[in-house]
Amino acid sequence: MSARTDTSTESLTPGEAFTLPAGADAAGQRVDRFLAAGIGTLSRSRVKALIEAGQVLRDGTPVADPSEPVRAGATYRVEVPPAAPAKPQAQDIPLTILFEDRHLIVLDKPAGLVVHPAPGNQDGTLVNALLAHAGDDLAGIGGEKRPGIVHRLDKDTSGVMVVAKTERAHQALSATFASREALERSYLALAWGVPSPSSSEVEAPIGRHPTDRKRMAVVTRNGKDALTRYGTERAWGTACALLRCRLATGRTHQIRVHLAHIGHPIVGDPVYLKRVPGSAKALPAPARDALLSFPRQALHAESLGFPHPVTGETLRFTAPLPQDFKDLLALLDGDAG
Repeated sequence: MSARTDTSTESLTPGEAFTLPAGADAAGQRVDRFLAAGIGTLSRSRVKALIEAGQVLRDGTPVADPSEPVRAGATYRVEVPPAAPAKPQAQDIPLTILFEDRHLIVLDKPAGLVVHPAPGNQDGTLVNALLAHAGDDLAGIGGEKRPGIVHRLDKDTSGVMVVAKTERAHQALSATFASREALERSYLALAWGVPSPSSSEVEAPIGRHPTDRKRMAVVTRNGKDALTRYGTERAWGTACALLRCRLATGRTHQIRVHLAHIGHPIVGDPVYLKRVPGSAKALPAPARDALLSFPRQALHAESLGFPHPVTGETLRFTAPLPQDFKDLLALLDGDAG
């Protein structure tokens, strides 16, 4: 195991050790906070876990408590063990990669692909696919060789996603998504009816539905602030409209909940579209039947822009509409077949 004695913010490779002398100005700080700030590539929670695992030494003696005050003049050593194998299994699932370097992967997620293993979807997920795709390039996040999921798209929402390959990238991207500064997210949604005004915003707090815990809802108590801006790209009479939605916040199901809240639920939404919309009557039978039988929410994450977590370079990526979504628009235009 090699040792490092500088305070560089280059990625700390699992299997290395990092040494950090404590100056007088550090005295009294929590040791986990001091080490996380000094190393710069490990989160405070990760440093805490390493302390609890006996991987942090003060002058050769294990540090027992993450909240222990730093001792001026002491030398701290953080030993980062090799990343453990990921618990999810790698699976060879085709992916459309838009960009990749040693820090991150940007991809076009297809509809129908669950992002992370969970009860009912233990495999066949994006994480399983990324483990097969990136393999040994994953430097380890939280001590485990796995991709860092920064944000999620619902199973049946398609479009652009970014995933971290290193802990440093994961921290920086997570901070960008949390602060929403320099973050651009644009979605296309096919919604029932035509909003009036054609461009506006929905600002309404979102929380768990009071009676159905599997759903989110606009709530008056215990909700999180949520803001969605939308503009009408196209409209087909009064029946439906293609909306471009931009997120100022990132709540679960935000666009789906906000559009349903203003009376324009997304075509095909199995959760927030509970009845046949009255506007469906304005469509000819073939188009009406196709929209009413569409098997998923017609929502697509078209573009994503963010600063590179290491270089700071502004990145922006777009993903074309998937074929099933394009087929719906063609049918509405009368061009199908």
